[in-house]
Amino acid sequence: MEQATLHIIGTPAEVLLDPLALPSWNEAFLSIDGPETPVAGQRYQLRVRPGLAGWLEYTAISPTRIDITWQVPGFHESGVWQIDQSRVTHSFEHTGPLAAVLRRAYRGIAAVRLQRLSVEVGARLAVAAQ
Repeated sequence: MEQATLHIIGTPAEVLLDPLALPSWNEAFLSIDGPETPVAGQRYQLRVRPGLAGWLEYTAISPTRIDITWQVPGFHESGVWQIDQSRVTHSFEHTGPLAAVLRRAYRGIAAVRLQRLSVEVGARLAVAAQ
């Protein structure tokens, strides 16, 4: 299990609940296809680097917690985003043979994802302020 926490000023839930924009700040995702508004249980078509196809699903959506799971052949991630005002904690767990091979590459990625989320939240705030 990987976990990190970061204080993010703005509305991180708004960014996390914009599934079609996830590839703009999560470099692992090449594309996501499906409805603009997520609903728990709705699956999205997903393509990840280096071109593997799979699916992504929001498994829980609340004001303080967003759970997202995704899978490609040999790799499954269950992730949680907990939001407590400006404090955001991201944790995830991987399973599958490809996950075992990539284990070292994912060290520190929870913190990287939080930093990228923070940048995206800031960019949206700047656009809204114009």
